Amino acid sequence: MHLLVVEDDPRLGPLLRRLLEGDRHVVELATDGPSGLELAEGVQGLDAVVLDIGLPRLSGLDVARRLRDGGSRLPILMLTARDTVGDSVTGLDAGADDYLVKPFAYQELAARLRALARRSSDVPARAGTTLSAGEIKLDERLRRVTVDGRPVELSPREFALLECLLRHPDQVLSRDQLLDLAWPAGVAVTPNAVDAYVHYLREKLGRAAHRVETVRGVGYRMRASAASA
Repeated sequence: MHLLVVEDDPRLGPLLRRLLEGDRHVVELATDGPSGLELAEGVQGLDAVVLDIGLPRLSGLDVARRLRDGGSRLPILMLTARDTVGDSVTGLDAGADDYLVKPFAYQELAARLRALARRSSDVPARAGTTLSAGEIKLDERLRRVTVDGRPVELSPREFALLECLLRHPDQVLSRDQLLDLAWPAGVAVTPNAVDAYVHYLREKLGRAAHRVETVRGVGYRMRASAASA
């Protein structure tokens, strides 16, 4: 999953990021309300937000309310240090989908996030969602890819790989992360399969192939900003 953690505790935030990345998630970290709101609204492909209720400059409650007022359906797991019914209800009323009281076991946080992901996967995707990077356009609803307006025929696995890269623009994704995100669960494949499909994908993207960059020793990223061929 691609997750946003908004937590101002200087030890807990980096710890959660490290543990979640160890479970092969892609993690963004913000340490106050305004930056968390900016990332939640601006980063493509987020799957869920872990949101502390007691943030500086803008509370987690206000962040959740603004996201919901703006039409966001992003799943929100609220963290609170206060074990009271009132705080839990307030968080849910603000738009959170679930809450967790500090201190908590990491395994419980991971289980709550998996449950949120299952619930959100049952919600129909918004019609007409388009992902893009420069000349590359991917229409999720029509499952169509174009480069400079020219249709590009991709296999289901090539399409899933491209979609994954476009959902995480300018972010380096390891081969293991790409396997986890773009291949069905339980399919026995090796990281070498990622290299092979990146090669196939680049061939089909033609002049836009340079946007799929190799990060030596790590993996790949989709260059969304201007880049030279």
